[in-house]
Amino acid sequence: MKRVLLSWSSGKDCAWALHLLLQCEDCEVVALVTTFNEAFGRVAMHAVRRELVQMQAERAGLPLWEIPLPWPCTNEQYDAQMKGVCERAVAEGIDQVAFGDLYLRDVRAYREKQLAGTGLEPVFPCWDIPTRELAREMIAAGVRAKLTCVDSRKLPESFAGREFNEALLRELPEGVDPCGENGEFHTFCHASPVFREAIAVQLGEVVVRDGFCFADLMALR
Repeated sequence: MKRVLLSWSSGKDCAWALHLLLQCEDCEVVALVTTFNEAFGRVAMHAVRRELVQMQAERAGLPLWEIPLPWPCTNEQYDAQMKGVCERAVAEGIDQVAFGDLYLRDVRAYREKQLAGTGLEPVFPCWDIPTRELAREMIAAGVRAKLTCVDSRKLPESFAGREFNEALLRELPEGVDPCGENGEFHTFCHASPVFREAIAVQLGEVVVRDGFCFADLMALR
């Protein structure tokens, strides 16, 4: 039985990766790992609040490894933090690190290089699944997510804060990946087959910064 640490961005793809891993008979997911911008307490690019990620982990029934990153963060600082994560994983008897990447080969090569020589095997449960098919399969299975970050060069800013659903898929401009794999958008998954219950969220402020449109989500109590 392989012990697996899952890289957790808070979005739909990592939630689906967890869903697939939980169906594997020869692996056990033991924890989620998320990096946070230390200055703002949010997931980088997704801009999701730390509290919401903690709620995801609690609903998935898994411990969350919270990794703080300085802002700004150099490559050297990031690599040092990831080295610490790998050392901790090996010390805790973890065999594999899983990622929700879909088809970007340069990203996969980077992750494989990062883990080379650490004693940890990289795995990619969602790899090369056609993304239009994947998006519809996620939605049909009960994955619910909101767009928290939109690249305004690729999508209208009005997409920020919208629900990831069939209506959104129909309205995506030509050339935009249905899962946003090329960075067109990032999401927060608030319901999933892997959560014991959904996370109620409300949309807060929407801001434009550095060519990206960010939608702030808050937990509804």
